[in-house]
Amino acid sequence: MVQPINISTIKIGLIGTGLMGLPMATRLIAANVPLVVYNRTVEKLEPLRSTGAEIATSVIDLLQSCQGVMTMLTNADAIREMLLSEEARPYLNDRTVIQMGTIAPSQSHHIQDEIMAAGGTYLEAPVLGSISEVNAGKLQVMVGSTPEQFDRWLPILQHFGIPMRIGEVGSASALKLALNQLIGSLTTAFALSLGFVQAQGVEVETFMQILRKSALYAPTFDKKLQRMVDNNYDHPNFPTKHLLKDMTLFLDEAIALGLQVDSLAGVRKILEIACDSGLADADYSALFAAVKGERMKNEE
Repeated sequence: MVQPINISTIKIGLIGTGLMGLPMATRLIAANVPLVVYNRTVEKLEPLRSTGAEIATSVIDLLQSCQGVMTMLTNADAIREMLLSEEARPYLNDRTVIQMGTIAPSQSHHIQDEIMAAGGTYLEAPVLGSISEVNAGKLQVMVGSTPEQFDRWLPILQHFGIPMRIGEVGSASALKLALNQLIGSLTTAFALSLGFVQAQGVEVETFMQILRKSALYAPTFDKKLQRMVDNNYDHPNFPTKHLLKDMTLFLDEAIALGLQVDSLAGVRKILEIACDSGLADADYSALFAAVKGERMKNEE
């Protein structure tokens, strides 16, 4: 029987303290988990310096002191840059990497192969939710691993929510991409209907009253409604550029599977317009500006 890790006797590493990584680190520290953190942008580590977390000066420094290493990085290239450089590879021996960002299943398999070739082990645990869910410990943690890995690392993952083992490596990455595809598609569809009724002179609240009582309603509509109405996309939990990255990953994987993706190509185009309009770092609800053609109006 596999014994779960004892979080009081080993150090855990976290690479990436951005929008999601920072509150995840804060939650582990509050639970007295011995934590070592590293970020390429040193300024992003400042909020953690007075919390009891150990600050690593390099990835190698972190790998030398930690048995388990979580990554919350933007994409697969960043993971490779951090962990799979010639300098870092030797330090992966006898280490477990837990990949928690959103990457494609094919990318997850390739990273697993490279880490295992270096003598380490790998599992994936992408999460669904935003900063408020991190803070409340209510993220949905989707795990791609062996049953033994899941049992062993559960004491760490359960600090973020209720982990669910989806299957082997690749399965959790696939599920996370499928869910993020819905974020883009649902939000774009809602933005189009909202822009249409506004242009036709229909009161927004009347539109919402009808929508909320129908089977068409999704809670994310109300979550993003006020941002769209106010054109306020500051302080994002999930930036437009990251959703664009995920839509592109989903498209590539779906095309490889022979799925018809014409509708999603349109969603990606909307996100590209939003990013090109200076809204790449804004909340992804900024795609509403692209739906309304505000960039083209500003250029005329």
